[in-house]
Amino acid sequence: MVELETRELEYFIALADELHFGRAAVRLSIAQPALSKAIRRMETRLGVPLFVRSSRHVELTPAGEALREHGRHALNAVGAAVRHARRAGDTHDHLRLVLKPGGDAGLLSGILAEYARRPDARRVDILFSGPADRADFLHDGRADVGLLYAPFDDLEGLAHETLHAEDRVAIVPSGHRLAGHASVRMADLAGETLPRWKGVPGGDGSGPEVADVTQMLHMITASRMVGVLPRSLVEPVPEGLVCVPVTDAPPSRLVLAWNEQERRPLVASFVAAALESKPSDS
Repeated sequence: MVELETRELEYFIALADELHFGRAAVRLSIAQPALSKAIRRMETRLGVPLFVRSSRHVELTPAGEALREHGRHALNAVGAAVRHARRAGDTHDHLRLVLKPGGDAGLLSGILAEYARRPDARRVDILFSGPADRADFLHDGRADVGLLYAPFDDLEGLAHETLHAEDRVAIVPSGHRLAGHASVRMADLAGETLPRWKGVPGGDGSGPEVADVTQMLHMITASRMVGVLPRSLVEPVPEGLVCVPVTDAPPSRLVLAWNEQERRPLVASFVAAALESKPSDS
């Protein structure tokens, strides 16, 4: 079996990203000749060329393309394994919670208060992320638990409990043609410009890219787009905007999620506290 060391994969990934031996060597803080020798050793061991080199440029071969894709996943997996092992062995560890700014439906203070009453409570560090990477925080060990929104966030590989469910609303400028409606359907939004969320592939948006709800609300105020969000993410409603219930939009669920391989008591205790604190009507 051909074996590669993680350091060799790091060298390869750096060169595959940069496609320039000099820049890759600087990124790795090693001498360029040492990088060249390491890549040649990898190619000899694998029995295939990974790069096509010329005096002007460096290109990946098909074998190099395949190794870049799978090698990056392998490095990420090794990094995650190390983080999880260290966390599991640290009896004085604290808990890390990831969420997007304002993405707690007003429940976070109650959850933290309930958890603080437990005799096994630890310090809770709160991490904020963008619209697309909270699940990544849980998969790779940067966070222990997270507040995610279903069906928008990918819950594959995560255990989760629903804390709150709510309908969604269309957010439009106060002078918009739909602003005076008691409710709308998704079909009523046909032809409207919807946002594209930064880092989130797919979706129906064709309008400007936004990184968070605050940016989106500014764009709606400027009549550049409209949006559809859980009501809690836009309360209180900013001046100049109107929220109109969307009767046929699937409900949004705020869920507490964690890696399905997670077995540490501090996570179980936090989950129990969150469920104990959740509103009875959720």
